[in-house]
Amino acid sequence: MIDLYTWKTPNGRKVSIMLEEIGLPYEVRPIDFSKKAQFEPDFLAISPNNKIPAIVDRDGPNTIFESGAILTYLAEKTGRLLPTSGAARFEVLEWLHWQIGGLGPMLGQFAHFAVMSKEKVPPAIERFGTEVGRLLGVAERRLAAAAFLGGAEYSIADIAAYPWLLGASTMMRDALGEQISGKPALQEWMARIGERPAVQAGMKVPE
Repeated sequence: MIDLYTWKTPNGRKVSIMLEEIGLPYEVRPIDFSKKAQFEPDFLAISPNNKIPAIVDRDGPNTIFESGAILTYLAEKTGRLLPTSGAARFEVLEWLHWQIGGLGPMLGQFAHFAVMSKEKVPPAIERFGTEVGRLLGVAERRLAAAAFLGGAEYSIADIAAYPWLLGASTMMRDALGEQISGKPALQEWMARIGERPAVQAGMKVPE
């Protein structure tokens, strides 16, 4: 049994999608940001960075924080959605870390300054918007050449990127304009990933 500490964010939903995909039983432990639950001592003991997601594997016992580490752990635990060796494995890991180190942080900053902040700061919007546009171009070129981010097969790289790119296609759509709408390969990938039952279920966690 996995205890999943999460909230209604793209990073949190990566792990619920993964758990739905691999079929491991799990219990959701919501960490309500509106109540500052991420700063409570009990959660700090599980996630030293005060961030979701985090998991406790009762069969381990293993306590793991950071979404990329969790996805890799669950993939290795089950032998699913990450090749076990060779070039195919590192291709998936490359794109997983591309999301973790670039796409997620840049989309998060862009969403803050361009969408959520009441006070608009044009230099910040331009800076992060330019980088988001570049990263979306990287994704478009990749998906025009490969069926999935990690290559020929669906993997943890797609799971990591989907919640963020869904946010770019919905809440950030007006701010991004053609940077997101004018990407046919990316839009086709979004539709395919979004049709997966496990993705649909994972995106609803926590209710």
